[in-house]
Amino acid sequence: MARIFKKRQKEKDNKKPLKEKAFFNRLRNGLSKTRSTLTGRLDRLFLGKKEITEDLLDQLEEILLTSDIGVSTSQQLIDSLREKVIRKELKNLDKLKTVLSDNILSFLEVTPVEHAVPAPGEPLVIMVIGVNGVGKTTTIGKAAHIFKSEGKGVMLVAGDTFRAAAVEQLVIWGERVGAEVIRQDTGADPAAVVFDGIAAAISRKADVVLVDTAGRLHTKTNLMEELQKIQRVTGKKLSGAPHEVWLVLDATTGQNAISQADMFNRAIGVTDIILTKLDGSAKGGIVVGISRQFEIPIKYIGIGEKVDDLRTFDPQDFVRAIFE
Repeated sequence: MARIFKKRQKEKDNKKPLKEKAFFNRLRNGLSKTRSTLTGRLDRLFLGKKEITEDLLDQLEEILLTSDIGVSTSQQLIDSLREKVIRKELKNLDKLKTVLSDNILSFLEVTPVEHAVPAPGEPLVIMVIGVNGVGKTTTIGKAAHIFKSEGKGVMLVAGDTFRAAAVEQLVIWGERVGAEVIRQDTGADPAAVVFDGIAAAISRKADVVLVDTAGRLHTKTNLMEELQKIQRVTGKKLSGAPHEVWLVLDATTGQNAISQADMFNRAIGVTDIILTKLDGSAKGGIVVGISRQFEIPIKYIGIGEKVDDLRTFDPQDFVRAIFE
């Protein structure tokens, strides 16, 4: 029996690199438009040129800006390159591309935000926020699948009480991944639903609680105050909760995602960012801008519609997928 187990484990280990390679290929394919927008134009800019001039750096900055990397981030990248050219540390175009990719990687390798952790025996409470249409509920379902695959007991809380469809969608995801859903009638007080959900999670010894919230415009003060109320009520029921606050952003919105991240972080305090719809988007450069400006780690990226298409963000894989 032990021999059979070892054989199966060996087969599993042998398959793992193939799965990782397959995922990288999918990531690379999904970022094809971003790669064309950024590195494809870089290659055309460098073609036939032999030295790094000020005019070339100006054109490079324009490429970075139009790749949704952002004004301040693009300026910082160009300033760093210009300093190396002036100090004679950077002389040829081949090295320029390497230095640029290394600098971008350094922006993406963000230290995790310090946040509370649950006491032994208490559930990890994660509050998921974002504007309408970014894919919060779908992200919650896929994240629940990840936690369940790790052997954790997961509970979902339907804090979006404004839309009956949102509750129904969460229930479908709960059935799909095997997670209990705590809900109330449409129009119920979201904070009360979350309070009851955490109480249920504690009594049933759940490991993880994922709280769905209603999508809202980040510019609407009253809606942001409601999120703050949910946050306060959560902390009253379980000290330190929510332990994590995930902001879900749609990568296809480009620079608008920057303003969303700024407003939500000011109002709530974001510990992690999830970027959805990266597959097929030409605006993948937004990943770099958000990481550099807010220094909030990107936890997951969405590259498709399937249940396992929410993946842990790997900065090195992301840079490789764009530059190689």
